[in-house]
Amino acid sequence: MKTWKTTALAVAAVVGTTSVAIAQEREQIRIVGSSTVYPFASYVVEEFGATTNHPTPVIESTGSGGGMRLFCEGVGVSTPDITNASRRMKVSEFDRCMENGVTDITEATIGYDGIVLAQSTDNDPLALTREQVMLAVAAEVPQDGELVDNPYTNWSEIDASLPDREIEILGPPTTSGTRDAFEEMVMEESSEALGYPEEYTDIRADGVYVDSGENDNLIVQRINENADAIGVFGYGFLVENTDIIQAATIDGVEPTPETIGSGEYPVARSLWFYIKEAHEGVIPGIDEYVSLFMDPVMIGQDGLLKDEGLIPLPSDALAEWSDRVENRVNLQRSDLGG
Repeated sequence: MKTWKTTALAVAAVVGTTSVAIAQEREQIRIVGSSTVYPFASYVVEEFGATTNHPTPVIESTGSGGGMRLFCEGVGVSTPDITNASRRMKVSEFDRCMENGVTDITEATIGYDGIVLAQSTDNDPLALTREQVMLAVAAEVPQDGELVDNPYTNWSEIDASLPDREIEILGPPTTSGTRDAFEEMVMEESSEALGYPEEYTDIRADGVYVDSGENDNLIVQRINENADAIGVFGYGFLVENTDIIQAATIDGVEPTPETIGSGEYPVARSLWFYIKEAHEGVIPGIDEYVSLFMDPVMIGQDGLLKDEGLIPLPSDALAEWSDRVENRVNLQRSDLGG
């Protein structure tokens, strides 16, 4: 590892057949990506800044999709070194990285998270099924063998057992990995049972579903102000705000560390980050930051991030992923199902 007083990034990025040399100063690690991973990564960022001789990294909550776009733009100081994600990299994103010269990528899994549907603690407990949630958020619903514009504006219209309450769902935008996972694990999984002709993921745009950006704390604030609203976000934000919000059960299962870690909770997913290997040894501190994040002190069974709402990996899985990251095993297209 090189020692730098003033960091000069000089990286050759190959785009097609053109070699582009970039040289510019940057001393701080730049991290982008998932709003769900953001609180965990921010904790590591602050600890890294306080316990090493490196400056505190710059971290932005751009959403998983937004982070992937920035990460895959190319190699050089204008692009991030690391991107966080609340779902795995897509094949299309991997291909874009390769096309733009980001050819050596290390993938890391840090633990599990559950997507919760949370409401104000002023309400009675709420029990939902994925099918009911689908009928609340879908742009169209099946009726008499065809798809019609979603007519539901009240939960009791979907099922008489649900509260007589206006449907207002505060959820993530299209750039969010939480949105991707929600569409896959709730909407796609419910489509066949509800009579859709194929997997359906179009979310209604009539004001019932409110795109609330990448700031999950803002969703929590809005729930606190509006007892009718239901927010969609990661389990970690529930843990931080149990005094004002409570989670609905989904298909009869409450989101807890145990049900999320075991997969019993039906809307559970893995959390990730991706390292641009070409920036290592050039931007100072990347190796140390990655090692700190993957340390059991942070993400182990009794790690510091468990108190922040991260659901730890089993010990054998953590050891396997730590070994892959330490050895900088390059991500392959086939790893992503491509």
